Amino acid sequence: MGRLTRDGQKGRRGVLITFEGVEGSGKSTQCARLATLLREDGCRVVETREPGGTPLAERIRSLLLTGPSKPSSVSAEPIDPRCEAHLVLACRSQHMAQVIEPALREGAVVLCDRFVDSTLAYQGYGRGLDINTLLNLNRFATQGLAPDLTLLFDLPVATGLSRRRRERGVALNRMDRETRRFHERVRRGFLDLAARHPRRIKVLDASPHQDLIAATVAGTVTRFLKRHDG
Repeated sequence: MGRLTRDGQKGRRGVLITFEGVEGSGKSTQCARLATLLREDGCRVVETREPGGTPLAERIRSLLLTGPSKPSSVSAEPIDPRCEAHLVLACRSQHMAQVIEPALREGAVVLCDRFVDSTLAYQGYGRGLDINTLLNLNRFATQGLAPDLTLLFDLPVATGLSRRRRERGVALNRMDRETRRFHERVRRGFLDLAARHPRRIKVLDASPHQDLIAATVAGTVTRFLKRHDG
């Protein structure tokens, strides 16, 4: 990959790289692989995820993704899309304050599995909530912070959902069980966001073998970090 020296030098702000994509796109695997590679190259890396990233946010994540387990109980009430969005944003606010912002101040490379674009794709394009409202709420939650680089792992929805069903030891969550039409809207949302922000969002084909994707990720991030540090 070539030696990189982002070792958290005092006074130098870090960078935020986010990983986005539909269910089963392999983004979490690629995030973990890149974290290992960057650490081997001497980078200080903070690897995290959304929703979640802190003990409190992980509890909210469980509520969001597990959903009601007993259809006959009072807890089985459906989660309203606006409630869902606010829960995601509550996670993000805590995550920003406790993990992301401190790491950036220390000069780390922060790799985040999902961030603002997922909220726009899932709660905006998927659920039909107003995009501008979500943008304003996200600005409040992040204090205006935007990713420096976003890697969008794209593949057909049917392929991604099939991958999820084949994963060993992984139970399907509430989002996995959404309709294919919902996931198609989410995918179109991600691609629309990429078209609107081509300098920040890099679309990567998530169909090849993960080793080939990892090589593309490494090259993309290496070039980005060299430009950023230069």
